[in-house]
Amino acid sequence: MKLLIVDDSSVMRRTIEKHLNSYNLEIVGMARNGKEAIEQFEEKKPEVVTLDITMPEMDGLTCLDKMMTINPKARVMIITALSDKYTGLLALDKGARGFLYKPVSQTDLITAFDKLLKRN
Repeated sequence: MKLLIVDDSSVMRRTIEKHLNSYNLEIVGMARNGKEAIEQFEEKKPEVVTLDITMPEMDGLTCLDKMMTINPKARVMIITALSDKYTGLLALDKGARGFLYKPVSQTDLITAFDKLLKRN
């Protein structure tokens, strides 16, 4: 499966990459904002995406809407520092399959990805 990591923080992108190395995921791209994410999503066609909400140029919810229009079967995991429940519910309503709050631990990420990819 192909994975696209979307976060405006390079530290967070590397952390997600490192924590998910036990999965058989091919990281096909890393994007710093929603605009880059959509370009890579269309070009590389990942089945799995980690997506931040607060980013420059295009926020994660707008990006999620566009991704779901392009491929409604994509498995999107929101990983955000926003801790308001409404945003999480809104993201799930728009098609995200999971939601994690930063800072995210390796255990949290692995538990969430086990559910996302139905591996247990």
